[in-house]
Amino acid sequence: MLLLSVQGRGALWTVLIFLFCVILVHGFKLAKIGYRTLGKKLPAKKPKKPKKEQEPVYFIVERKKRTKREYSEPKRITFRE
Repeated sequence: MLLLSVQGRGALWTVLIFLFCVILVHGFKLAKIGYRTLGKKLPAKKPKKPKKEQEPVYFIVERKKRTKREYSEPKRITFRE
């Protein structure tokens, strides 16, 4: 008794070959990237410096001085005609 028809077996083989090729291509690309990085030296990791606590910042605020309550006469502007 045939579990899969001939067309089903063909579809199964097509999918398997496709997945094999995709895995092969990506594996080759990753191997190429890894091979290129073998010669490069990575910089050594520097130990982290402990952070100093920031000192609070204080602002000196001056009160606004009162201005005169009396206003002078507004200036008149004349335009040329």
